[in-house]
Amino acid sequence: MNLEYFDKVARLVHVNGIRVSKGGDLIASKDYEDPCRRNIYSATKSVTSLATGIALKEGLLSLEERLLDAFPEEVPSERTGTLPEARVRDLLTMGLGQEKSWLMGKDRTQIPEGKDWVREAFRIPFTHHPGERFLYSNVGPYLMGVLIEKRAGMSLRDYLAPRLFRPLGIPRPTWESDPKGRTFGAGGLFLSIDELHRLGLLALQDGKWEGKALVPSSWIHECKKKQIEGGPYSYLYWLGPHGSFRMDGKYSQLSIVFPGKEAVITVAAECKDEDTDVLKEAIYGNLYDQL
Repeated sequence: MNLEYFDKVARLVHVNGIRVSKGGDLIASKDYEDPCRRNIYSATKSVTSLATGIALKEGLLSLEERLLDAFPEEVPSERTGTLPEARVRDLLTMGLGQEKSWLMGKDRTQIPEGKDWVREAFRIPFTHHPGERFLYSNVGPYLMGVLIEKRAGMSLRDYLAPRLFRPLGIPRPTWESDPKGRTFGAGGLFLSIDELHRLGLLALQDGKWEGKALVPSSWIHECKKKQIEGGPYSYLYWLGPHGSFRMDGKYSQLSIVFPGKEAVITVAAECKDEDTDVLKEAIYGNLYDQL
């Protein structure tokens, strides 16, 4: 693969590194900065999605369970609005039905000390029917991570260690948690570009790694589908051009799966918001055309 054009874009928008695999082979790899573990931001959500698929297989969860039943101690006594309609499934689609997004980066720094993030999350008014409106928010994936921890009786990181991380060769990673020590399933996971790339390859291989099914293939198939109208989003994966789906974090932490090409393109970067479109155009255009 010729990276000449991508090199120009990479230096313009501050890419740290790139990995490209096709048909099981690494066909391009370049580091523009020394590789190290970095915050993958909202690409973390897709890891929480993989955890959900595993937890479903193990019988810890049901997508149809009401949130009122899943969080009986945390939901407010005044169950107004559409909260009674919300299901576990709605934590994954950005269609939870709340009035506003919350627990974004700035929000988390402004929460008074001692506040329970889960209880506060349920106090945001539920003003829309679940699935009715796409609203990007950290509430859903955060609550999903908390729910898995409650059912598994351990941290999300510990739950995934033998089931996902160790089989993929990912040593214990740093992962943001809330003030009560609950894993923040919406962001704050630190991985290297090669570790992020392996997660993309796992999704390409329908949840299999070295012949072993780590995540149910049926779950990966659902993550390729649009789950609600109003946004190009599935179960904590973004959908994109050429039938692709991707992990996508702030500043362009990307692992993009192209099933039709049997390929994965992974990028670690420090892109400014205004530069992300330039980078994605180079990936979905120049690099994709070479696959």
